[in-house]
Amino acid sequence: MIQRLGYLEKLLNWKDKDVIKVITGMRRCGKSTLLKQFQQLLIEQKIEPGCILFINFEELENQDLLDYKNLYKYIIKSCNTKKRYYIFLDEIQNVINYEKAIDSLYVKGNFDIYITGSNSYLLSGELATLLSGRYIEISILPFSFKEYIDAKKIQNIDEAFSSYISYGGLPYSTSLSDLNYLDDYLEGIYNTVIIKDIEERRIRKIESNRNDRNVNDISLLQKISQYLASSIGNIISIKSITDYLTSSGRKTSNTTVDSYISSLTEAYIFYKVERYDLQGKALLKQNSKYYIIDTGLRRHLIKKKEIDLGFLLENIVYFELVRRGYKVYIGKSGTSKIDFVALKNDITEYYQISASLLDQTTFNREMKPLKQIKDNYKKTILTLDRFTLGNYEGIEVINIIDWLLK
Repeated sequence: MIQRLGYLEKLLNWKDKDVIKVITGMRRCGKSTLLKQFQQLLIEQKIEPGCILFINFEELENQDLLDYKNLYKYIIKSCNTKKRYYIFLDEIQNVINYEKAIDSLYVKGNFDIYITGSNSYLLSGELATLLSGRYIEISILPFSFKEYIDAKKIQNIDEAFSSYISYGGLPYSTSLSDLNYLDDYLEGIYNTVIIKDIEERRIRKIESNRNDRNVNDISLLQKISQYLASSIGNIISIKSITDYLTSSGRKTSNTTVDSYISSLTEAYIFYKVERYDLQGKALLKQNSKYYIIDTGLRRHLIKKKEIDLGFLLENIVYFELVRRGYKVYIGKSGTSKIDFVALKNDITEYYQISASLLDQTTFNREMKPLKQIKDNYKKTILTLDRFTLGNYEGIEVINIIDWLLK
């Protein structure tokens, strides 16, 4: 079991703080395993096992606890002393009106509460309203490349990176050496998220009298997800997707497409990245890029022989920057485009991504936007080749594999 050290450190830093810890992320990205690893750390810190309560709401034996009143009564009965208790509630979105139970437990004062969910809708309703300022979100991603190497134990780094690009970093997939099993596994995850999670989300909204962004046509949702998967790295608009679907015989509206894309981003399959105008210091609301949570899932979705190497590298770098705590945007400076503007605290960094800089035209094209930026923040080009590495007038060219392994 690979220790997710960065996430464990975050949980340890927030342990016993007066906030609810909300761990979010796509299905099978390792949330439940992370909670188990953290519980083991608590025991190593001399927390009594009897003061740790873990409930997984996808297990049949916990079906009665899907009613928030039953859940609340069960926890209160199980924790019947004034001791400090550590409560772990896995896939809490399965409990209708769960936020009422969470709020009541929170105000008791002797519970350190950790909840997980596979849909960002988890934080869009009553919980956010009831607990404004009283929870923090820790978003879990699939394995980084460094974690992937630790899991696969591949000695050849280049071979490992080729595998990582093609098959992704979902934790369990690293244990599957047979590619047929891997494809079946990825299909199962995709179908679970598309059919089960998003459909359950729609039902929850109906039950709570919230009818915004309903998803009723699963086949249309699948077509939109395939379009986004094939378009990673490209700036797209809602209208461009609508026009594509209409031209292919699926007439729809911009509003419907926007709703379905929201469902895909709320399920953590795709992440929307907005553009940032460096000159105007403002976000540009029109046209964005979308990156897919796992490159293996993308390969499964679009089933193309071409690997679109440059876009896949961009996808991997985006999520690595997110892992490292940056808020990431697409940069625009006049007519020039910067692949990523990464912000963290008072730090700004600029990144260009290119599979190779050996061609002089490509080299000049990637350098030009960064040279036009007049501030003194760090400027980096990440590339797979090792022949152009170095510092060019303050612009550092780094091998992408070395950067990922830092």
